[in-house]
Amino acid sequence: MTERVLPVPEVEEHESTGTAVAPPWMTILHNCDCHTFEEVVRQLQKAIGCSEAEGWEIAWQVHNTGKAVVKVGPEGECVRVGNILAAIGLVVTVVQS
Repeated sequence: MTERVLPVPEVEEHESTGTAVAPPWMTILHNCDCHTFEEVVRQLQKAIGCSEAEGWEIAWQVHNTGKAVVKVGPEGECVRVGNILAAIGLVVTVVQS
């Protein structure tokens, strides 16, 4: 079995304009052993719009490593994804990266 690590977008460096830009946020899905793989895959599809195959890859990563970053972006978008995942009781954290 191969392990898939979701890529983290590269940060582009720009010339400083004096305006601070907040670092991106991350939504992390944690393993909880309280849901079936099918439930996790369906919820991932709702939350991040991934394919079923991508959902299975993420679910296996969470199962095998204990967690996976499922979204990197603005705080509001990461919180939205976290709320969708948490709606069925999945364990999620949203943190600034």
